[in-house]
Amino acid sequence: MRTELCERFGIEHPVLGFSPSEQVVAAISRSGGLGVLGCVRYNDPDELDAALTWLDQNTDGRPYGVDVVMPSHEPTEGAAVDLDKLIPPGHRDFVERTLLRLGVPPLGVDESRRAGVLGWLHSVARSHVEVALTHRPRLIANALGPPPADVIAQAHDHGLVVAALAGRADHARSHVAGGVDLVVAQGYEAGGHTGEIASMVLVPEVVDAVDVPVLAAGGIGSGRQIAAALALGARGVWMGSVWLGTAEYQTSAALREALLKAGSSDTVRSRIYSGKPARLLRNRWTDSWDSEEAPRPLPMPLQNLLVAEAHTRLMESGDPTVVPMPVGQIVGRMNEVRPVADVLADLIAEADETLTRLGKLV
Repeated sequence: MRTELCERFGIEHPVLGFSPSEQVVAAISRSGGLGVLGCVRYNDPDELDAALTWLDQNTDGRPYGVDVVMPSHEPTEGAAVDLDKLIPPGHRDFVERTLLRLGVPPLGVDESRRAGVLGWLHSVARSHVEVALTHRPRLIANALGPPPADVIAQAHDHGLVVAALAGRADHARSHVAGGVDLVVAQGYEAGGHTGEIASMVLVPEVVDAVDVPVLAAGGIGSGRQIAAALALGARGVWMGSVWLGTAEYQTSAALREALLKAGSSDTVRSRIYSGKPARLLRNRWTDSWDSEEAPRPLPMPLQNLLVAEAHTRLMESGDPTVVPMPVGQIVGRMNEVRPVADVLADLIAEADETLTRLGKLV
Protein backbone atom coordinates (compact mmCIF):
# COMPACT_ATOMS: atom_id res chain seq x y z
CA MET A 1 0.00 0.00 0.00
CA ARG A 2 1.84 3.03 -1.30
CA THR A 3 0.77 6.47 -2.48
CA GLU A 4 2.71 9.45 -3.81
CA LEU A 5 3.18 10.61 -0.21
CA CYS A 6 5.43 7.62 0.39
CA GLU A 7 7.72 8.77 -2.41
CA ARG A 8 7.53 12.40 -1.33
CA PHE A 9 8.62 11.72 2.23
CA GLY A 10 10.65 8.56 1.70
CA ILE A 11 8.39 6.44 3.93
CA GLU A 12 7.00 2.94 3.57
CA HIS A 13 3.39 3.58 4.57
CA PRO A 14 1.11 6.59 3.95
CA VAL A 15 0.51 7.01 7.67
CA LEU A 16 1.38 10.23 9.50
CA GLY A 17 1.23 9.79 13.25
CA PHE A 18 0.84 12.80 15.53
CA SER A 19 1.96 12.59 19.16
CA PRO A 20 3.21 14.89 21.94
CA SER A 21 5.73 12.16 22.77
CA GLU A 22 9.07 12.07 20.99
CA GLN A 23 9.36 8.36 21.86
CA VAL A 24 6.12 7.63 20.00
CA VAL A 25 7.12 9.85 17.07
CA ALA A 26 10.47 8.09 16.71
CA ALA A 27 8.84 4.66 16.85
CA ILE A 28 6.32 5.62 14.13
CA SER A 29 9.09 6.85 11.85
CA ARG A 30 11.30 3.82 12.51
CA SER A 31 8.32 1.57 11.67
CA GLY A 32 7.82 3.09 8.24
CA GLY A 33 5.36 5.92 8.86
CA LEU A 34 6.02 9.61 9.45
CA GLY A 35 5.95 10.60 13.10
CA VAL A 36 4.91 14.18 13.84
CA LEU A 37 5.83 15.79 17.17
CA GLY A 38 3.27 18.08 18.80
CA CYS A 39 5.25 21.11 20.00
CA VAL A 40 2.57 22.91 22.02
CA ARG A 41 3.66 21.40 25.34
CA TYR A 42 7.15 22.92 25.12
CA ASN A 43 7.24 26.22 27.01
CA ASP A 44 11.01 26.52 26.77
CA PRO A 45 12.64 26.53 23.30
CA ASP A 46 15.62 24.73 24.80
CA GLU A 47 13.37 21.82 25.80
CA LEU A 48 12.05 21.54 22.26
CA ASP A 49 15.60 21.75 20.93
CA ALA A 50 16.57 18.83 23.16
CA ALA A 51 13.55 16.79 22.01
CA LEU A 52 14.33 17.40 18.34
CA THR A 53 17.99 16.59 18.89
CA TRP A 54 16.87 13.30 20.43
CA LEU A 55 14.66 12.65 17.40
CA ASP A 56 17.52 13.41 15.04
CA GLN A 57 19.53 10.74 16.84
CA ASN A 58 16.82 8.10 17.35
CA THR A 59 14.89 7.86 14.08
CA ASP A 60 17.56 5.86 12.22
CA GLY A 61 17.81 8.62 9.64
CA ARG A 62 14.13 8.35 8.78
CA PRO A 63 11.99 11.48 8.35
CA TYR A 64 9.74 13.08 10.95
CA GLY A 65 7.62 16.21 11.24
CA VAL A 66 6.58 18.86 13.75
CA ASP A 67 3.18 20.32 14.58
CA VAL A 68 2.67 23.85 15.95
CA VAL A 69 -0.38 25.82 17.09
CA MET A 70 -0.22 29.18 15.36
CA PRO A 71 -3.02 31.49 14.15
CA SER A 72 -2.56 32.67 10.55
CA HIS A 73 -2.85 36.27 11.76
CA GLU A 74 -0.61 37.40 14.60
CA PRO A 75 -2.65 38.48 17.65
CA THR A 76 -1.78 41.26 20.05
CA GLU A 77 0.18 39.79 22.94
CA GLY A 78 3.36 40.22 24.89
CA ALA A 79 4.65 43.28 26.67
CA ALA A 80 1.89 45.57 25.38
CA VAL A 81 -0.87 43.40 26.85
CA ASP A 82 -0.92 41.59 30.19
CA LEU A 83 -3.02 38.59 29.23
CA ASP A 84 -3.50 37.50 32.84
CA LYS A 85 -5.35 40.74 33.56
CA LEU A 86 -7.87 39.88 30.84
CA ILE A 87 -9.06 36.79 32.75
CA PRO A 88 -12.17 37.66 34.84
CA PRO A 89 -11.85 36.95 38.59
CA GLY A 90 -15.11 34.97 38.45
CA HIS A 91 -13.54 32.47 36.05
CA ARG A 92 -10.58 31.96 38.39
CA ASP A 93 -12.92 31.49 41.35
CA PHE A 94 -14.94 28.88 39.47
CA VAL A 95 -11.83 26.88 38.56
CA GLU A 96 -10.56 26.90 42.15
CA ARG A 97 -13.96 25.95 43.62
CA THR A 98 -14.28 23.12 41.11
CA LEU A 99 -10.85 21.73 41.91
CA LEU A 100 -11.66 21.77 45.62
CA ARG A 101 -15.01 20.05 45.04
CA LEU A 102 -13.29 17.36 42.94
CA GLY A 103 -10.75 16.78 45.69
CA VAL A 104 -7.77 17.87 43.59
CA PRO A 105 -4.83 18.94 45.80
CA PRO A 106 -2.74 22.07 45.14
CA LEU A 107 0.70 21.85 43.54
CA GLY A 108 3.97 22.21 45.37
CA VAL A 109 6.02 25.34 44.76
CA ASP A 110 8.29 23.72 42.16
CA GLU A 111 5.37 22.05 40.37
CA SER A 112 3.48 25.34 40.24
CA ARG A 113 6.42 27.06 38.58
CA ARG A 114 6.45 24.42 35.86
CA ALA A 115 2.67 24.42 35.34
CA GLY A 116 1.08 25.80 32.20
CA VAL A 117 1.40 25.39 28.48
CA LEU A 118 2.52 28.57 26.76
CA GLY A 119 2.76 26.99 23.32
CA TRP A 120 -0.73 28.30 22.58
CA LEU A 121 0.77 31.80 22.37
CA HIS A 122 1.71 33.01 18.89
CA SER A 123 5.10 34.23 20.05
CA VAL A 124 5.99 30.87 21.58
CA ALA A 125 4.79 29.01 18.47
CA ARG A 126 7.12 31.18 16.39
CA SER A 127 10.00 30.14 18.61
CA HIS A 128 8.98 26.51 17.98
CA VAL A 129 9.31 27.10 14.24
CA GLU A 130 12.70 28.76 14.65
CA VAL A 131 14.00 25.81 16.66
CA ALA A 132 12.54 23.24 14.26
CA LEU A 133 14.30 24.84 11.31
CA THR A 134 17.67 24.16 12.98
CA HIS A 135 16.92 20.42 12.87
CA ARG A 136 15.85 18.04 10.10
CA PRO A 137 12.05 17.66 10.05
CA ARG A 138 10.53 17.06 6.62
CA LEU A 139 7.14 18.54 7.44
CA ILE A 140 5.67 21.34 9.53
CA ALA A 141 1.95 21.17 10.27
CA ASN A 142 -0.27 23.78 11.86
CA ALA A 143 -3.30 22.77 13.89
CA LEU A 144 -5.02 26.13 13.33
CA GLY A 145 -4.98 26.37 9.57
CA PRO A 146 -2.17 27.87 7.49
CA PRO A 147 0.76 29.44 9.33
CA PRO A 148 1.51 33.11 8.56
CA ALA A 149 2.91 33.72 5.07
CA ASP A 150 6.44 34.43 6.31
CA VAL A 151 6.51 31.14 8.22
CA ILE A 152 5.38 29.23 5.12
CA ALA A 153 8.11 30.95 3.11
CA GLN A 154 10.74 30.06 5.74
CA ALA A 155 9.63 26.43 5.73
CA HIS A 156 9.74 26.23 1.94
CA ASP A 157 13.19 27.82 1.91
CA HIS A 158 14.33 24.96 4.16
CA GLY A 159 12.73 22.34 1.92
CA LEU A 160 9.89 21.48 4.30
CA VAL A 161 6.40 20.43 3.29
CA VAL A 162 3.76 22.64 4.96
CA ALA A 163 0.51 21.04 6.10
CA ALA A 164 -2.58 22.53 7.70
CA LEU A 165 -5.65 21.00 9.31
CA ALA A 166 -9.06 21.83 7.88
CA GLY A 167 -12.57 21.06 9.07
CA ARG A 168 -14.39 22.50 6.04
CA ALA A 169 -13.84 22.53 2.30
CA ASP A 170 -13.74 26.33 2.12
CA HIS A 171 -11.08 26.35 4.80
CA ALA A 172 -9.05 23.86 2.76
CA ARG A 173 -9.27 26.07 -0.34
CA SER A 174 -8.11 29.05 1.71
CA HIS A 175 -5.19 27.03 3.10
CA VAL A 176 -4.00 26.08 -0.37
CA ALA A 177 -4.39 29.63 -1.64
CA GLY A 178 -2.13 30.69 1.23
CA GLY A 179 0.66 28.33 0.16
CA VAL A 180 -0.02 25.10 2.05
CA ASP A 181 1.26 21.94 0.32
CA LEU A 182 -0.82 19.31 2.10
CA VAL A 183 -4.28 19.47 3.70
CA VAL A 184 -5.33 17.33 6.65
CA ALA A 185 -9.12 16.93 6.45
CA GLN A 186 -9.98 16.37 10.10
CA GLY A 187 -13.48 15.17 10.85
CA TYR A 188 -15.70 15.76 13.84
CA GLU A 189 -14.67 12.45 15.44
CA ALA A 190 -11.08 13.59 15.99
CA GLY A 191 -9.41 14.42 19.27
CA GLY A 192 -8.19 17.93 19.99
CA HIS A 193 -9.30 20.87 17.86
CA THR A 194 -11.93 19.72 15.42
CA GLY A 195 -14.85 21.02 13.39
CA GLU A 196 -18.47 19.95 12.99
CA ILE A 197 -18.40 17.77 9.84
CA ALA A 198 -17.83 14.01 10.12
CA SER A 199 -14.97 12.38 8.23
CA MET A 200 -17.15 10.39 5.81
CA VAL A 201 -18.60 13.64 4.49
CA LEU A 202 -15.60 15.92 4.94
CA VAL A 203 -12.83 13.94 3.24
CA PRO A 204 -14.36 13.69 -0.26
CA GLU A 205 -15.51 17.31 -0.04
CA VAL A 206 -11.95 18.46 0.65
CA VAL A 207 -10.46 16.13 -1.96
CA ASP A 208 -12.78 17.64 -4.57
CA ALA A 209 -12.06 21.19 -3.40
CA VAL A 210 -8.25 21.34 -3.62
CA ASP A 211 -5.50 20.28 -6.02
CA VAL A 212 -2.98 19.17 -3.38
CA PRO A 213 -2.76 15.81 -1.59
CA VAL A 214 -5.25 15.33 1.25
CA LEU A 215 -4.80 13.28 4.41
CA ALA A 216 -7.84 11.90 6.21
CA ALA A 217 -8.03 12.40 9.98
CA GLY A 218 -10.63 11.82 12.65
CA GLY A 219 -11.89 8.45 13.89
CA ILE A 220 -9.21 6.37 12.16
CA GLY A 221 -7.93 3.48 14.23
CA SER A 222 -8.03 0.38 12.03
CA GLY A 223 -6.75 -0.82 8.70
CA ARG A 224 -10.30 -0.93 7.34
CA GLN A 225 -10.65 2.76 8.10
CA ILE A 226 -7.36 3.50 6.33
CA ALA A 227 -8.69 1.67 3.27
CA ALA A 228 -11.91 3.67 3.53
CA ALA A 229 -9.94 6.93 3.65
CA LEU A 230 -8.10 5.97 0.46
CA ALA A 231 -11.41 5.06 -1.16
CA LEU A 232 -12.68 8.55 -0.32
CA GLY A 233 -9.76 10.06 -2.24
CA ALA A 234 -7.25 10.72 0.53
CA ARG A 235 -3.60 9.99 -0.23
CA GLY A 236 -2.90 8.87 3.32
CA VAL A 237 -4.06 9.23 6.91
CA TRP A 238 -3.22 11.42 9.89
CA MET A 239 -3.67 9.53 13.16
CA GLY A 240 -3.28 10.85 16.68
CA SER A 241 -5.44 9.32 19.39
CA VAL A 242 -4.57 5.71 18.58
CA TRP A 243 -0.95 6.23 19.72
CA LEU A 244 -2.06 7.20 23.25
CA GLY A 245 -2.57 3.51 23.90
CA THR A 246 0.94 2.46 22.92
CA ALA A 247 3.75 1.32 25.18
CA GLU A 248 6.02 4.17 24.10
CA TYR A 249 3.54 6.81 25.29
CA GLN A 250 4.80 7.50 28.79
CA THR A 251 1.96 8.74 30.98
CA SER A 252 0.44 8.42 34.43
CA ALA A 253 -1.35 5.30 35.63
CA ALA A 254 -4.49 7.41 36.06
CA LEU A 255 -4.58 8.59 32.46
CA ARG A 256 -3.72 5.14 31.15
CA GLU A 257 -6.62 3.67 33.14
CA ALA A 258 -9.02 6.34 31.93
CA LEU A 259 -8.10 5.80 28.28
CA LEU A 260 -8.32 2.01 28.42
CA LYS A 261 -11.74 2.09 30.11
CA ALA A 262 -13.30 4.72 27.87
CA GLY A 263 -15.77 3.86 25.12
CA SER A 264 -16.38 5.74 21.89
CA SER A 265 -19.18 7.74 23.53
CA ASP A 266 -16.98 8.87 26.44
CA THR A 267 -15.71 12.07 24.81
CA VAL A 268 -17.09 15.59 24.60
CA ARG A 269 -16.44 18.48 22.21
CA SER A 270 -15.91 21.64 24.23
CA ARG A 271 -14.12 25.00 24.37
CA ILE A 272 -12.92 24.48 27.94
CA TYR A 273 -9.46 23.18 26.99
CA SER A 274 -8.15 26.03 24.85
CA GLY A 275 -11.00 28.36 23.95
CA LYS A 276 -11.59 26.67 20.59
CA PRO A 277 -13.75 23.56 20.10
CA ALA A 278 -11.73 20.48 21.02
CA ARG A 279 -12.73 16.88 21.68
CA LEU A 280 -11.73 15.69 25.16
CA LEU A 281 -12.08 12.66 27.38
CA ARG A 282 -15.36 13.18 29.21
CA ASN A 283 -15.11 13.05 33.01
CA ARG A 284 -16.04 14.90 36.20
CA TRP A 285 -13.88 17.91 35.22
CA THR A 286 -15.53 18.37 31.83
CA ASP A 287 -19.00 17.78 33.32
CA SER A 288 -18.36 20.59 35.82
CA TRP A 289 -18.23 23.07 32.95
CA ASP A 290 -21.77 22.06 31.96
CA SER A 291 -23.21 23.10 35.33
CA GLU A 292 -25.39 26.19 35.71
CA GLU A 293 -22.70 27.98 37.72
CA ALA A 294 -20.01 27.46 35.09
CA PRO A 295 -18.89 30.55 33.15
CA ARG A 296 -18.56 30.60 29.38
CA PRO A 297 -15.07 29.53 28.25
CA LEU A 298 -12.77 32.39 27.29
CA PRO A 299 -11.30 32.81 23.79
CA MET A 300 -7.86 31.44 22.91
CA PRO A 301 -5.31 31.91 24.43
CA LEU A 302 -7.04 33.17 27.62
CA GLN A 303 -8.90 29.91 28.34
CA ASN A 304 -5.70 27.89 28.32
CA LEU A 305 -3.99 30.43 30.56
CA LEU A 306 -6.98 30.13 32.90
CA VAL A 307 -6.87 26.33 33.18
CA ALA A 308 -3.16 25.64 32.63
CA GLU A 309 -2.28 25.12 36.29
CA ALA A 310 -5.57 23.31 36.86
CA HIS A 311 -4.66 20.83 34.12
CA THR A 312 -1.37 20.11 35.86
CA ARG A 313 -3.14 19.63 39.18
CA LEU A 314 -5.74 17.35 37.61
CA MET A 315 -3.06 15.25 35.91
CA GLU A 316 -0.97 15.04 39.08
CA SER A 317 -3.99 14.06 41.21
CA GLY A 318 -3.78 10.39 40.24
CA ASP A 319 -7.58 10.29 39.81
CA PRO A 320 -8.66 8.73 36.48
CA THR A 321 -12.07 10.42 36.75
CA VAL A 322 -10.67 13.95 36.34
CA VAL A 323 -7.57 13.72 34.10
CA PRO A 324 -7.77 16.32 31.28
CA MET A 325 -6.93 14.84 27.89
CA PRO A 326 -7.77 15.55 24.25
CA VAL A 327 -8.76 12.29 22.58
CA GLY A 328 -10.96 11.23 19.68
CA GLN A 329 -13.93 8.89 19.53
CA ILE A 330 -11.55 6.13 18.44
CA VAL A 331 -10.64 5.82 22.14
CA GLY A 332 -13.19 2.99 22.30
CA ARG A 333 -10.77 0.77 20.33
CA MET A 334 -7.86 1.39 22.73
CA ASN A 335 -8.25 -1.61 25.03
CA GLU A 336 -4.67 -2.74 25.57
CA VAL A 337 -1.15 -1.33 25.66
CA ARG A 338 0.93 -2.39 22.66
CA PRO A 339 4.19 -1.25 21.02
CA VAL A 340 3.91 1.28 18.20
CA ALA A 341 5.53 -1.12 15.73
CA ASP A 342 2.89 -3.78 16.41
CA VAL A 343 0.02 -1.30 16.11
CA LEU A 344 1.31 0.05 12.79
CA ALA A 345 2.03 -3.42 11.40
CA ASP A 346 -1.52 -4.55 12.17
CA LEU A 347 -2.97 -1.37 10.64
CA ILE A 348 -1.10 -1.91 7.39
CA ALA A 349 -1.85 -5.64 7.24
CA GLU A 350 -5.58 -5.04 7.70
CA ALA A 351 -5.58 -2.20 5.16
CA ASP A 352 -3.82 -4.40 2.60
CA GLU A 353 -6.26 -7.26 3.23
CA THR A 354 -9.22 -4.90 2.91
CA LEU A 355 -8.01 -3.40 -0.37
CA THR A 356 -7.38 -6.89 -1.77
CA ARG A 357 -10.84 -8.07 -0.72
CA LEU A 358 -12.50 -5.00 -2.24
CA GLY A 359 -10.53 -5.47 -5.47
CA LYS A 360 -12.16 -8.87 -5.91
CA LEU A 361 -15.59 -7.25 -5.97
CA VAL A 362 -14.88 -5.57 -9.32
